[in-house]
Amino acid sequence: MSMALVRALKDVAADIDARFDRALTLPEDPRADLFKAMRHAAIGGGKRLRPLLVSASARMFNVNAESIGRAGLALECIHVYSLIHDDLPAMDDDDMRRGKPTVHKVFDEATAILAGDSLLALAFEVLANPATHADPSVRADLVLALAAAAGPHGMAGGQMLDLEAERTTLDLPAITRLQALKTGALIGCAVEFGAILGRIPPEGRVGLRGYAHDIGLAFQIADDILDVEGDEELMGKKLRKDEAAGKETFLTLMGLERAREQARLLVDQAIEHLHDFGERADLLRDIARFTLERKN
Repeated sequence: MSMALVRALKDVAADIDARFDRALTLPEDPRADLFKAMRHAAIGGGKRLRPLLVSASARMFNVNAESIGRAGLALECIHVYSLIHDDLPAMDDDDMRRGKPTVHKVFDEATAILAGDSLLALAFEVLANPATHADPSVRADLVLALAAAAGPHGMAGGQMLDLEAERTTLDLPAITRLQALKTGALIGCAVEFGAILGRIPPEGRVGLRGYAHDIGLAFQIADDILDVEGDEELMGKKLRKDEAAGKETFLTLMGLERAREQARLLVDQAIEHLHDFGERADLLRDIARFTLERKN
């Protein structure tokens, strides 16, 4: 891992934690447990990959740090909300997340549901605030992009396909579509955020979209490999649940070595998509390589 990426990961994680800390100040009323649950899920742990992608893409276009930080916070709100709900008994029924008990285990299911709902709402409150960007059309584009990535044509739709995968056998194209929605949509949105904040027209985002698509799939293939070969302590969650449930994954359909090779090819393709951006895109290239190097 490059020193530039090490610094960027550390800086973005610290910034996102600080922003969550300020946004989720505990009230002195009966809502306190709700805020405690949100803080439990949101502060500390996690790679902060999505806010990092926002930062790496936006800095290519000289976007100011406050706009970058707020956009990254909004995206992380959606990611954390999805994890809270995904861990619920009705979904994946997980006891651990990011190395600590899941929200419904520390509090209760009702509080966990409300914590997720509140983070979902907070994401759009953050984006719509003039502090995120002075231009209302930019803020509207950010809101539209995130809503599309999080909803039935994005992450939530992918989660529904994932639930269906427990009841039926999926082939490789179906698994690819599932993961492009469940995981890839928010990753794509993160890179898109940088272009929106930089006022890059849609026709100027083609390379960035290709990059995001390829690293999204590479990230999920690497996740499937880690689910089999990874360390539960490092991962901070229970592993091998898909195998126990009999669900098809990239690994079960392609085999270990072919999956590794496919992930490497996707990372190479992702990097090639950035050829027009020169040295400005070096951090995005480092992030692409990191998808294969990570241990959690």
